[in-house]
Amino acid sequence: MIKATDQDGMDKAVPNEVYDVVVVGAGAAGLNAALLLGRARRKVVVTDGGEPRNAPAAHMHGFLSRDGLPPAELLELGRAEVTRYGVRLLRARVTRIDHGYYVRLADGAVLRARRVLVATGLRDELPDLPGVRERWGKDLLHCPYCHGYEVRDQPLAVLGTGPGAVHQALLLRDWSDDVAFFPHTLDLTAQDRERLEARGLRIVEGEIERLVIDGDRLRGIELAGGHVVPRAAAFVFPRMVPRDDLLTGLGCARDDNGWVTTDRTGRTSVPGVWAAGNVIDPRAQVVTAAGMGSAAAFAINTDLVNEDVDSAVEQRRAAFAVRGESR
Repeated sequence: MIKATDQDGMDKAVPNEVYDVVVVGAGAAGLNAALLLGRARRKVVVTDGGEPRNAPAAHMHGFLSRDGLPPAELLELGRAEVTRYGVRLLRARVTRIDHGYYVRLADGAVLRARRVLVATGLRDELPDLPGVRERWGKDLLHCPYCHGYEVRDQPLAVLGTGPGAVHQALLLRDWSDDVAFFPHTLDLTAQDRERLEARGLRIVEGEIERLVIDGDRLRGIELAGGHVVPRAAAFVFPRMVPRDDLLTGLGCARDDNGWVTTDRTGRTSVPGVWAAGNVIDPRAQVVTAAGMGSAAAFAINTDLVNEDVDSAVEQRRAAFAVRGESR
């Protein structure tokens, strides 16, 4: 037996048997796929490493009927829903997937699957500046579509720590008339400067020393030399790194930027292996990831049906051959 904790609705034990689908990752993509597969009466187990990307955020937005819900509550609701359809949840970290669909866990146990869906998400690499990690997900934010409305009409900062910062700043102008762009060490082109200034953004020169925090709130951005620019919230564009070691370890094809490629259903270049959510698409919001999980589930179930039909036909033909009968 494979042991697991019972917190967060996790099973205490999962039988060591062959599953129709092993879903690796219990975020929106993985759980929504498991929901559809469970309703299709498939034998499904979901492994949960317990490290959701949006854990620091107090609320999520842009998800119809769930707007403003705490991310942890969405996952709690999702876990409860999938278990109603017989889906098993296992608190476990997957270390490797071997060809033949052997899913190896950190504790040495092995899950055998007919198909695998990887929905392990990504991690955000933040700039190494004092105050960044403390305020991440609170008043240091990333996505204007996710959090811009909550800080509308306030003095905002955009930290120029990555190539996506200029576009981020141009977007934010629609949420506030007071947006300051801090190039920091970013080498702005003349075109970038012209676009920022044309949109009415203030460009604040100088390297950033730290985020000024007082009373568990961001108060401003301090530059080298000690000058502080008061700000109520800041945005930063992190480096997004997919948690795709399981996929690359299988030899899944990647694009020129190093991201694993799939078709529209999430099917990778390795037969029987699908991927969904942020592990293949850094732009996917929670609602998008859930939709990707749904698309993958439909495709996986269809693939299993086709395999089952082919197997039934072969068995039927073999039975007729043994009896010497024509079909």
